[in-house]
This record gives sequence, C-alpha cells and structure tokens, in this order.
Amino acid sequence: MASAVETLLETLDLEPLEINLFRGRSPKVGWQRVFGGQVIGQSLVAAQRTVDPERRVHSLHAYFMRPGDPENPIVYEVDRIRDGGSFTTRRIVAIQHGKAIFSMSASFQIREKGLEHAFEMPDIPHPDQLVSEKELAEQFIDHAPENVRKYWQRERPIELRPTDLTHYVSKKKLPPFQNVWFRATGKLPSDPAIQEAVLAYASDMTLLDTSLFAHGRAVFDPQLQVASLDHAMWFHRPLDMEAWHIYTQDSPNASGARGLTRGSIFSADGALIASTAQEGLIRLKRASDAKISVSGS
Repeated sequence: MASAVETLLETLDLEPLEINLFRGRSPKVGWQRVFGGQVIGQSLVAAQRTVDPERRVHSLHAYFMRPGDPENPIVYEVDRIRDGGSFTTRRIVAIQHGKAIFSMSASFQIREKGLEHAFEMPDIPHPDQLVSEKELAEQFIDHAPENVRKYWQRERPIELRPTDLTHYVSKKKLPPFQNVWFRATGKLPSDPAIQEAVLAYASDMTLLDTSLFAHGRAVFDPQLQVASLDHAMWFHRPLDMEAWHIYTQDSPNASGARGLTRGSIFSADGALIASTAQEGLIRLKRASDAKISVSGS
C-alpha cells in the first residue's frame, strides 16, 4: 500500500490530455469534498508543465468557486497569458461536471539577484520540544468528536505540530494568532517544481482555523459552515519540504461571515520561505442545519 506522501505525489502528477489540458484525480480518503490545498497544488503543477523549468513560481492568486467532488476527476485548463523576457504568466481553471470550480493566476520568474530583507522568525519552541501528532492523538483522541478522530487517525502526507494546543482541546476564546510546525512525512524528489507544489498543498492547512481562535470555535464545529474562498501565496526562497518549517499566522479581521488570515512560512534556520493570505467562509448555521450536519457526519 502506498504511503501518504507517495499518494500525494501521485495526486500531483497530472495526466496530460492535450496541449494546455490536464486531468487530476483525488485520493480516496473519505472526504465529502476535495481539499482546497489539493486543487491549489494541482493547478500549480498544470501551470508548471507549460513553463520553462528555469522559471520558478513567485506568486499565485486563487479563487474557490464550487466544492470539488472527490469521486470524479478534475480537468485543468491552462491559458498561456504571457511569456516575457523575465516573467511568465498563466491562468488556470479547474473544471468538473462542465463547470469551473476554481481559478488561479500564477506568475513565474527567472531567478535574479537583488535587494534582500525579510522579517525574522518568531522565537518559539523547536518541534522536538512539542507534542507529536501521534502523542496528541493518544492523549486527546478519545475525547474528540468522531470527525476529528477520523482526521487525526488517518495517515497524512504533512505532519503538523502546533506550538500551543489550547485551541485544539478547549473552546476558550484566544488571540487570533497561531504557530504550527509542518513537514512532509516521507521522502520527496528534490525537483523544485514538486517542492513548490507540495508547499502550495500544505499552505491551505490551518489558515482558516486561525480566524476562529477569537471566537472559541474550530473548523470541525458542526454549527459552522467553513470553506476557503480565496488564497494568495508568494514564494520567496528555495525550500526543502522534508525539513521542518514554521507557519506563523494571524487573523486581523472577521466580518460578513468571512475570516481573513495571513501567514509567513519560515525554514527552521529562520529564512522566510513564503507568505500567504486567505479569506474563508465562517458562516453560522441555523440550528436545523447544524443538527443535519451532526447526524450526517
């Protein structure tokens, strides 16, 4: 049986259908809808397949329009907007059942030297000092809701180690900040394109949840309807997804049934690798809807 990382690599390895046209599939893990990071990662791979390998992605801007169906393939159509002297621009549309479910613009650049500065990594505990996912599950899984237990018990391609577990074990209202260490759980190719696609996949994890800290709620709350609405990402420096990275996040605003979260991704030695921003739906359900959700989960 393939490991979770091997399954992720297979998921990101799109099938070419025609020039500028690719097909992706979803792993069978029991989700009712496709994980947003998967669509981001697959869209980036589709764009990469149409770009000179010497040009690396430096930014992407995406919108989620419809939930993806994990039981059916997703077709990715790439529009070659521009091939300039230094920059390349692509637009990608993910299509399922004849309708667009996701769109993304991505820009690629030849590596150049220039002025440099970056924020410093926050002073936080090293992952070796924190509770592992396995230890976390052993301590708290028996008291968690069924959907949370299923999530933590499943083998996953990305390991997460939050620096503070309060949000995960209580409904206490907290400042809207979060720091999470993460890395791939297995061996990855050194190809920069694959490393970037895996980072794009992981970048959708935990962001939306941070916007709920101030309200004492979590993404698994049956009283909430949560979904990513848009996602932006900027790639600053080379990376190694087999090594630990820290995802430091803050949520400056929640209003209009939406929550905004910003993120900075640092390598363990303090280099700023990437920046993210995401707005997500955090809508309170009616009481009748929440009951249906609990009984159907």
